Amino acid sequence: AFDQTVAKDKSLAVGFFQRGFVHLQLGMYEEALSDYHLAFSHLRKNPFIDYKQLGLRHILYAWEVLYSTAAAQCRLQRWQEARVTLDKAVVWRPEGRTAILDLALERVQDHLFLEPMQVPPGEFFRPRKKEVEQLDSKDFLGKPKVISSIIPNDEYIGFEPLRPQKQGFYEPRADALR
Repeated sequence: AFDQTVAKDKSLAVGFFQRGFVHLQLGMYEEALSDYHLAFSHLRKNPFIDYKQLGLRHILYAWEVLYSTAAAQCRLQRWQEARVTLDKAVVWRPEGRTAILDLALERVQDHLFLEPMQVPPGEFFRPRKKEVEQLDSKDFLGKPKVISSIIPNDEYIGFEPLRPQKQGFYEPRADALR
């Protein structure tokens, strides 16, 4: 399902983030690392993306993506890379909230695995009701109307200003005026 999601929206950072978590759970560490790198690149140097507008009550933070990237690097026994990634995550973490990252740095120094971050279980994209109601088909053109011309032998189809002008052709018949 995540493969189909990211195929439809190639810049959906949270889709890559969630797929990376699933890959980690399945033991596909290289794929997870790749997905986390893609998720971080699709944040486009923003500290977070708020998906509430799209119907997912979750904010994806850059430091969470970097933390999960370090978790994947730990599983691949790349301890030095994980430490560098966590140092980068400290820069992206909001001021005064680095306790979780300090603990993670200690775990990496002791060569212990990190548990990756994830979107809270049970959270799904649920568009707002008013947005879903608008998905009903609407008739933007209205009902068709048949319009006949009072000009004899008029077979022109199109807009009147674009009609080629002919002298005397546009005289209505006497019975049509009645």
